[in-house]
This record gives sequence, structure tokens and C-alpha cells, in this order.
Amino acid sequence: MNSFILAVAELPLLSDIVVIFGLATLVILLFMRLKLPTIIGYLLTGAIAGPYGLSLVYASTAVEVLSEIGVILLLFVIGLEFSLKSLMAIKKAVFIGGSLQVTLTIGVTALISYLFGFDWNIAVFFGFLFALSSTAIVLKLLQESGQVNTISGRTTLAILIFQDIIIVPLVLFTPMLAGESDNVLLSLFYLALKGGLVIVLTIISAKYLIPQLLYRVAKTKNEELFLLSIIVTCFAVAYVTSLLGLSLGLGAFLAGLIISESEYSHHATGKILPFREIFLSFFFVSVGMLFDISFLAEHFLLILALVALTFVVKFTVTSLAVKSLGTSYKESFIVGFSIFQVGEFSLLLAKEGLKYELLDNTTYQFFLAISILTMIITPFVLKQRENLACKVLNIPMPQKFKKKLEQKTQVPELNLEKDSLNDHLVIIGYGLNGRNLSRAAKRAKIPYVIIEMNPETVKVEAAKGEPIVYGDAANAVVLEHVQIHKARVAVIAISNQPATSGIIENIRTASQSVFIIVRTRYVNEIESMLNQGADEVIPEEFETSIEIFTRVLYKYLVPKGEIDDFTNDVRHHNYEVFRTPSNDSSVPTLDIPEINFAGIKIEKDHGTYIGKSLKDSNLRGNTGINLVAIKRDGKTVTEITGNTKVKLGDIVYVVGKPEALDLFEEEVGIS
Repeated sequence: MNSFILAVAELPLLSDIVVIFGLATLVILLFMRLKLPTIIGYLLTGAIAGPYGLSLVYASTAVEVLSEIGVILLLFVIGLEFSLKSLMAIKKAVFIGGSLQVTLTIGVTALISYLFGFDWNIAVFFGFLFALSSTAIVLKLLQESGQVNTISGRTTLAILIFQDIIIVPLVLFTPMLAGESDNVLLSLFYLALKGGLVIVLTIISAKYLIPQLLYRVAKTKNEELFLLSIIVTCFAVAYVTSLLGLSLGLGAFLAGLIISESEYSHHATGKILPFREIFLSFFFVSVGMLFDISFLAEHFLLILALVALTFVVKFTVTSLAVKSLGTSYKESFIVGFSIFQVGEFSLLLAKEGLKYELLDNTTYQFFLAISILTMIITPFVLKQRENLACKVLNIPMPQKFKKKLEQKTQVPELNLEKDSLNDHLVIIGYGLNGRNLSRAAKRAKIPYVIIEMNPETVKVEAAKGEPIVYGDAANAVVLEHVQIHKARVAVIAISNQPATSGIIENIRTASQSVFIIVRTRYVNEIESMLNQGADEVIPEEFETSIEIFTRVLYKYLVPKGEIDDFTNDVRHHNYEVFRTPSNDSSVPTLDIPEINFAGIKIEKDHGTYIGKSLKDSNLRGNTGINLVAIKRDGKTVTEITGNTKVKLGDIVYVVGKPEALDLFEEEVGIS
């Protein structure tokens, strides 16, 4: 007992981990019952356990280190899901959109702060603080919702990447704002050189070094060694970037990009995800520990007003910055609603402000309260960002401006011959499903038109002659352009549930006759989409499960006709259940057979199935067993026909239910 107490005293982090995880488990269980975001649960855990709560955590510095590891792993996984090619595709959004967002936010915030009576240097520093958003929270939420690779998701990521880059110059400028005489320009010059070096090393590593390393590691078939090599790569690159004066998170992202160029990226993602979740929880807890509830209570109304002001300013500025990239107003608003919060790097920068006396303790507490409250509301806003963007577009305004807004949203790349569009197919989304559907339509000579939100995709495919237009299918103008009211079928092949709901509603407003087919990710989304007006909803989750067991049945050599009949039954019965939820016991249930593959030796010279042709003995009809091969006299016969006979000494390879195989073995073996 004494030794245990001594161990806890020497390792306060151990007791802190127990407290944090134990308290977090209880809080998150409660939040899941209340259907509240788990991120907020972690923030609340930190507030309860922190110095302004019950003071249950003592090794706060160690917790911050663990939280930093969580952010590193998050950005590493994001990098794994990208590639150098995809990063180059958003370089315009990174440098133009990101620079505009940061510059405009600094300018507007500084002006407002100056008007409130702050000195110009402090006002500019406030701009630095509010220009940055929460990479950890936003990217985690986008990942969970599967929206990282959407147009708005990629633009959001691009701006967050730029913010991670710009944090270093902002830190360098902070002493200058405080009146220090450091040569900032020289520091920035060296930083640019270091950045160029990092880019060169990243490209070389991605093309030559890491693929070879991972190939050699993978050949060993040692999972522990593979995991170790992945972790070493992640932290080594992050460490190198930190030595060069860049952020650890940026280094981790680059490490992910390096590995993404190899064929081992998906395996690496699966290995690292559990560690990311554990360490990332420390990040949210550490942020929550900064929350002073008593200070919030004392200045509640003022803090609430400042949170609202922060929301409006950052949303407006971000939307304008994204709109300058040529995206639609709706996509611009979606990004604006994604990164309105104050970020974790702002908290680090605020400590620099305290150090150089650009902030006093009271102002620092106000800033912390605003930061944490904007983080807390982020999950709720991000979940509704599609709907919020549509509501902004529908705000009453002068007709002239409204018309202009709609024209800007609709940017068709192809001049369609509208008169020729009749009884046609409308494909919404040109991902994998959309491409396959267009190929099928072309082969079957079905007239079709595609609506796509990615301008690069539209440009490329239009050049190939595809009937494709750029636009948001949730916009009535775009739907009118493709003559939706004359179409026979509309297929919504995107993976964004809120956007899909808006599209269904707008199609139904334009036409009640068009047959709407929707692709969705999960079975539990079927009912709501059917209620909204969809005619058919195809869930990837369910169809994937069918594909899996279909391939299993093929492997067990079940006849194709039987497999087709079985899968048709599964689809029919289950989709009926999805459409009409009922507790009626008359709804047929499926008993998926347990099928085994066995080799059985024929040890009798006579019997029902011995010495007779398969046609005469009717083996399959009587037992449900399929004979797929016979080993006779050391040779394997695979050409099985109705005239094939089973003889004494044969080893027969058969497929069937376990109980049927047992009975057959009793029939042909020695009793």
C-alpha cells in the first residue's frame, strides 16, 4: 500500500490519467444519452477536473504534452487521407483563401478593438488571436461526418493549413508589437528558407525514401514493427519542422502526406486511429481546464455579446475570403460557419501576449472565455451548417440583389441544349457512383446531364464532352437549367446527408413526377429521406454487407443462381422493412445459412449415393449438398456433371450446411 502511494506521489500523471478517463467516461455516457457531442463532454470534464473546478488534476503540464500529441496524430491522419496531388489541387485555397481570411480578420478585429479604445498595437494583437480557428475540433468533426473531401471540407482544410503555417510569423511579430527590437524581417527570411527546405524534403521522402522503407518493413509481416515505423515517421518529421521553427502539427500533416503516397496509407491509418482518439481526448480536456466558470458567471452578458460579435465577424470575413476563390455563395457560407471559432493556437499565442504584457490577466480571462465558448458551440453549428447556409441565402433582400446572388451561385460550364432534354436522367454528384452511372447511361443510350460542385472536375469532364454543369443542386436555378421538371429519373449520388435533404426538397418543389433515387451512407437515414420525397434510397452500409456475404457464398462454391435468389430475397424483405417499420410478425425473416466446406472420404462400397450418378442419386436435391471436386487415385477431378459417380476410396469435396455434411458423412463413412 505504501509503495502504491509513493508511486502515485512520484508519478502524479498516473493519478491524473485515472481521474481524467474515469470522469470522462461518466460525462460522455451522460452526453451520449442526451445525444450531445462528445467533444463538449471532454471540455466539461476538463472544467470539472481543472484548477477552476474541483482541482483534481495536478500534472497539468504533462496533460498539455499529451494533448499536443493528440493534435499531432490528428493532423497526421488528415495527411494520410490526402496526397501531394490533392494538396496541390487546393494550393489556391491555401494561399489565397487562407491569406485573405487571416489578413481580413486581423484588419477588421484590429479596427473594432481600436474603436473600443485599445492601443493600436494591442488591437492588432487581438487580430492575431481571433484570426486563428480550431484545427483539432473542426477537422475531427469533419472526419466523423465524412465531409473532409467535400468542396467545403477541402476549402476549410486549406484555410486551416494556412493558419497553421502563419502562426509562426505571428509569434515572431508579437515582440515587435510589444516594442521589442528583434529583427523580424530577417527572421521571416530565414523562415522562408526553412519552409522551402521542408517542401523539398517532403517531396523527396514521399517519392523515394518512405515507400522503400515501408516496403521493407511490410515484407517482414511484423505488425509491431510496421506500427513503430509509422509512429517514428510521424514524430520525426514533426520534430524536424519544430527545429526549423515551424509548428509540430504542420510537420505531422506533412508526414501523413509522405506516407499517403505509398500503398500502405490505409493500413497505417487503421493502426494509428486508436492512439489518436486517446491522446486527442487529452487536448479537449486540457482546453476545458482553462475554463473559469466563476469568471463567466460574473461577466456573462458581456462575454455572450463578445462571442456573438466574434461569430458574426469571423463568419462574414471567412465567407468573403472563400467567395473570392470563385466558389458559390452557399459553399462560402458553409466554410464561414465551419471556422468561426477561436483556435487552440490562439491560446498559445495569448500566453506570448501575457509574457510581453500585451494582455493583462482580466483581458486574458475574457479571451479564454470567448475561445472556449466558441469551441463549445462549434459541434452544433457544424452539424447545421448546410441548413444555416440555406437560411442565409433565403434572407429577405431586394429583388435585384437576390437575382444577382442566384446568378453567382449558378455557374454552368456547359451550354446545354435545353430543348433536347426530355425524359432524361439527372445525375447529381460525379464521384465514383456518378461516373459509373454516366457510363451505363451512355452505353444504354439514355440521355443524361450531370450536376457537379467541383469546378476542376467540371472543367476536365466538359472538355471530354460530358454533359456536365457546375452548380448546387439545392438551388432552384440550377435545377431549372437541367430541366428537372422534364426528367424521368434523378439520382443523388453524394455522401452529404444535409445537402441531400435540401436537394430532395427542391426537386420535389419543381416536380412531383420525377423518380428520385438517393445514395446514402447508413441504413438509419432511409426513412427520413423517403419521408422527404425520395422514391428509392440505397444505403451503402446495407449493400456493402450484401456484397460481402455474396462473395463468401461464391467462395464456398454455392451456385450463382442460388446466390442471386438469396440476395434478391434479402433485398426485398429488408427494404420493405426499412420503408414500412412495423412490429408485425408476418414480416418474413431471413435465416442466413451457415455453410461449411469439407473433404469427406468414401468408406463404403454401397449406399444411397455410392456407385450411382449424381443425377440418379439426386444428392443436391435430397441433402442440399453441392459436390465440387473428387480426389481419386491421387488425382483431383473438378469437372463434375450429372453423370459423375462417387466410389469407394474417393475423397469428395462438398459444400453445405454443417448438419447436412454430418449426415452425409454418416451415410458414406464407417459407422
